[in-house]
Amino acid sequence: MMKKRFLAVLVTGLFLLIMTGLAQAALTTIGTATYDDGTGSKNYNLIWDDNNNGNSIVWLDYSNSPTYWTAQKAWAAGLDSSLTYNFNSGYSVAWNDAAWRLPDTVDGTYSNGYDGTTTAGYNITTSEMGHLYYTELGNLGYLDTSGTLQSGFGLNNTGDFDNLNASRYWSGTDYADGPGFAWDFGMDHGRQNYGNKTNNEYGLAVRGGEVSAAPVPVPATMLLFSTGLAGLAVLRRKRKGSCV
Repeated sequence: MMKKRFLAVLVTGLFLLIMTGLAQAALTTIGTATYDDGTGSKNYNLIWDDNNNGNSIVWLDYSNSPTYWTAQKAWAAGLDSSLTYNFNSGYSVAWNDAAWRLPDTVDGTYSNGYDGTTTAGYNITTSEMGHLYYTELGNLGYLDTSGTLQSGFGLNNTGDFDNLNASRYWSGTDYADGPGFAWDFGMDHGRQNYGNKTNNEYGLAVRGGEVSAAPVPVPATMLLFSTGLAGLAVLRRKRKGSCV
């Protein structure tokens, strides 16, 4: 009886290990894009965010130098002709967006808070940058959902990003109640707000797309191990049958 339980635990553990290897992570580097920002060509990560508020999007790991809102929008929209894509083996992308863009934010009448249900404040995950900061990267806001100052807030985890700064970034969404303003997000302390479009803030480009990925191969050692377990189970059944 104990041997049966031990065998069952081994098989279950192997199955979970294999499934963990096959599971899609929230953020995955699927390749790079070669880009020359005027300082020379460099490769920047293309990071797949497989479920950002239900959408599949790809981030370009490059922070455009701070400038005003309309200039950042124009920079993002013109990126495609400036990028050379180098996808990792097994990955391909069918773009849903016609061009790169600044991240989206849900517009609405200004309301400030900390419980994640307002249009401005902390712990808001309905915007693409808020979802990235809090959900994918697991960073903490300056205030928790009860309004209490929490230690360890800020951009402490950048995940697959090498060029994400603890500073303010423009979104591509106008603030409808104020034509001269647009929504932005503070990667320094997790605050969503709006700013005057003449302010100089960073730009981060994103693009919607369906990513196709080849199945992750199961290592040969796992296959041998699982084959051995299966053989052991068959042998045990045969021995049991011979004793009847």
